[in-house]
Amino acid sequence: MNLHTINTGFFKLDGGAMFGVVPKSIWQKTNPADDNNMCTWAMRCLLVEDGNRLILIDTGIGDKQSEKFFSHYYLHGDDTLQKSLAAKGFGMDDITDVFLTHLHFDHVGGAVKREGDKLAPAFKNATYWSNSSHWDWATNPNEREKASFLTENILPIQQNAQLKFVDITDETPFTDDFSIRFVSGHTEAMMLPLINYKGRQILYMADLLPSIGHLPIPYIMAYDMFPLKTMAERKLFFNEAADKQYVLYLEHDSANECCTVQQTEKGIRVKETFALTEL
Repeated sequence: MNLHTINTGFFKLDGGAMFGVVPKSIWQKTNPADDNNMCTWAMRCLLVEDGNRLILIDTGIGDKQSEKFFSHYYLHGDDTLQKSLAAKGFGMDDITDVFLTHLHFDHVGGAVKREGDKLAPAFKNATYWSNSSHWDWATNPNEREKASFLTENILPIQQNAQLKFVDITDETPFTDDFSIRFVSGHTEAMMLPLINYKGRQILYMADLLPSIGHLPIPYIMAYDMFPLKTMAERKLFFNEAADKQYVLYLEHDSANECCTVQQTEKGIRVKETFALTEL
């Protein structure tokens, strides 16, 4: 098995929204804001070479939305999904599986492309993976979350018969060295890949841990649908990660790809940060 970091660029979100009730005087130490109170976040995906399968975990925000839509998120940086795949020696058509942790636009936008007046899956040879519970949640969204679930990012996958669902059972096997953990505080049935790699366990954190600045248990996003559930899930996973020395792969941290955590007198805190290539 080989793992590759796939950077798809940066965007900005309001710092207050990203840290909920945590005061700016605290969170700005790790995530400084601009004059509009916006912080920079990565959209970092992961490419998994596993036997004859080439699995892409999440796809970034994509490029098919309107100029007005993108103006809210201040996209910047030179990386794109296509360029990052090409830098690793792969093309869009080489991907066999697109694994979507959840269907918020910054995770699934690159899964679908615009072809003239039509929308089509960006990876024509791939099977796209979600789960039935989250798919139903996203396609029948609540009023608070519906702005994050854009039908143009989601429905073409199903309409082109490239969608499959995994079973919703904790530690569901996806491949021999790739299992799935489920959490539902941020959104219903978000999937966290747990990958055996070079003798280590790598947990892809998606939005359970956006950045190392979010490590204290209560430092959760205002975007989370069920905050108390998020905190319970974070406590469980952070303690497990410290005990078993998981490598936590960070999708949104603008500076750090991976970290490990440890128990301290103040609770779970970062132990080390490093690039995936350092493993």
